[in-house]
Order: sequence, then C-alpha cells, then structure tokens
Amino acid sequence: MVWPQNMEEKFVKMYETYADAIFRHCYFSVLNKEQAKDLAQETFVKTWHYIAKGNKIDNEKAFLYKVATNLMINLSRKKKESSLEVLQDKGFDPGFDNRESLNNFLAGKKALEELGEIDDKYSQAVVMRYIDDLSPEEIANITGESANTVSVHIHRGLKKLKELME
Repeated sequence: MVWPQNMEEKFVKMYETYADAIFRHCYFSVLNKEQAKDLAQETFVKTWHYIAKGNKIDNEKAFLYKVATNLMINLSRKKKESSLEVLQDKGFDPGFDNRESLNNFLAGKKALEELGEIDDKYSQAVVMRYIDDLSPEEIANITGESANTVSVHIHRGLKKLKELME
C-alpha cells in the first residue's frame, strides 16, 4: 500500500519529537534497556497501524504515552523484572565524569530501587511527572484519571519514596 506523503512526514516528525521521551518512559518502568527499546518501537508500530486505518489522533503525546503505558502493563502482567543489577549485567554504563555525577547516580539508583517497592499507581505517576516531565493534566489524559487523582498519586508516591529512602 502507498501512503500519502504528508502522512509519512507527519509520522516521521512525531517519531523524531517523541521517540526519546517514549523510550525513557518505558525504560524507567521496566529498567531494561532492550525491553524499553522494544516497547518504544512497538508503541510507534501500533501508532502507525492506528493511523493507517484512517483513525485520527488529537493529542499525539498523550496517545503515544497511553499506547506505551498499555504495552508496559501487558508486559508486567507477563513478567515483572525491576532489578537494577540485571540492567548493569546487560551492559548499562552511566559513564561518570565527576564525583557529582557519581553521587547523583547513586542517589538515583537508590531512588529507582525504592520506586520499585511502592504501589505501581504511585511509582508510575512519579516517573511520568519527574522523569517524563509530564504535567498532572497530561498524565490524567494518559491514565484516564482526573488531574486531582494524579496529583494525589504523585504526592503519596513521593511521600512513600521519601520514607523508604530515610
């Protein structure tokens, strides 16, 4: 099938705009570089098929995050793997340049480990807010909850994370 030129251009622009953010979103949920790549790729494949069927997307960012989130939920139902050690075993190297970077990495590592210990709805809200840099309204759009509920999840997630890190 031959696609209209403008459809391909719009899709490529959407990919270039959101691919890194979708990868990060997936990565901080599954903590596995290869799985995150696969999930990000599958997100765009599903989006392409959705568009190819003639469907319209009103909010590209929210749509992509929703697709990625649904894929991660499906994956977590099959198998949940959240060990940072597994990530390091597979070759993840943050590449330290100085002591401050090392300290930030260690604090981030501790936070990621503790993030896996809190309820999924809270950890997902915290990741989407502070790693994906989404507003509560955008998160609400993605999750189908109210912005107020998302804000509560973020607040409770941060509170629990702080308790665990102390």
